Amino acid sequence: MKKLSELFVYPVKSLGGISVKEAEVTDRGLKYDRRWMLIDSTGKFLTQRAHPQMALIKVDVSRDTLFFRNIKNTDQFSVGIDETTGKKINSTVWDDQVELLQVNTIADEWFSQNLNTRCKLAFMPEETKRLVDKSFAQNDEITSLSDGYPFLIIGQASLDDLNSKMVEKVPMNRFRPNLVFTGGIPFEEDTMKKFSISGITFYSVKPCGRCVITTVDQNTAQKSDEPLRTLASYRTFGNKVNFGMNLLHERNGTIKIGDEIIIVEK
Repeated sequence: MKKLSELFVYPVKSLGGISVKEAEVTDRGLKYDRRWMLIDSTGKFLTQRAHPQMALIKVDVSRDTLFFRNIKNTDQFSVGIDETTGKKINSTVWDDQVELLQVNTIADEWFSQNLNTRCKLAFMPEETKRLVDKSFAQNDEITSLSDGYPFLIIGQASLDDLNSKMVEKVPMNRFRPNLVFTGGIPFEEDTMKKFSISGITFYSVKPCGRCVITTVDQNTAQKSDEPLRTLASYRTFGNKVNFGMNLLHERNGTIKIGDEIIIVEK
């Protein structure tokens, strides 16, 4: 039996994730997932690809507040969930133009100092709708500030298989999934075309091509060749190294750890 074993929410794009016991499924993905983003002076978003030190900023959510903590220097900061200056900021997420709102100048200064690069913290308001790539969308689905899709699922067996081929094992946080499940065989998520969790239907639409963020240790911000080198040796398809599946969904609700995954179509 396949069951959800872990759930992760990443409030700020490319910062640390939060492990939760249950999560609300919304039109854009899990509640709070990638609703905030750090941008530079040109409106370009920041990620661990160019700024691996972002891994050191850990995030937490409690009621109506976001908490940030730099594990290197223990510096801390918090901001209200709904807090913005109302100032509009135009930005891009890959090929998509998005209109965001500045959170506040205090947040901008805190992140600029802790990341050693000038940046601003911006929020994606409800009125900003970002469509999923039409090549894969089924019903004009939307997503938040993720790389392209509202959900990413990975089977624990897939990570176990990868780790069996490496000298030093890596944790699941290298791959930033939203949903993790147990009870399957390695890479079974590749073939789970349609499935349901707690009455919510999910569709697998596209394998997740992996990048150098997977090589950043999320506790030290240090880069290495792994696990991308090992993955590339047996998970390369065309010019992509795949690990995990991007998902779309029908209807909203709540999912929690321990929920059964029911396969509808393979």
